[in-house]
Amino acid sequence: MRRGTPELRPVAPDLRYNNIALSTFVQHMMVSGKKTVALHQVYDALDLIETKTGKPGIETFESAIRNVGPVMEVRPRRVGGATYQVPMEVSADRRLTLAIRWVLASSRSRSGKSFAEKLAAELMDASTNQGASIRKREETHKMAEANRAFSHYRV
Repeated sequence: MRRGTPELRPVAPDLRYNNIALSTFVQHMMVSGKKTVALHQVYDALDLIETKTGKPGIETFESAIRNVGPVMEVRPRRVGGATYQVPMEVSADRRLTLAIRWVLASSRSRSGKSFAEKLAAELMDASTNQGASIRKREETHKMAEANRAFSHYRV
């Protein structure tokens, strides 16, 4: 069992937009240590967004991540012999991590030509409160709302 929380490492912002959230997104997207491949795909997706919408791609990315991040989630809590799903607020770091995870999962499951196009489509949908990643957030909020009766079991 762990004795303490691990020390958080500083995350360097990405080079083009100087954004820490985008750098974290690239880290999560990376497969088999191919960071430059992941970085090129993200930049291609942001360029596609700029050409399609006319707005800066980084603004669409930030609004998508903000929209997808959940406010409440359920965590299991054992009381006596029963396990209750207790609704709890989500911290900012976990909100970002869940949003990134959901956007990547839903863009990977999309049908399309290249991954950059799939990612661009999912980010544009998420910035307008549509798409599979927004549906995932709504499911999480519904679970938290349904189990509101157990909120007095908070840790």
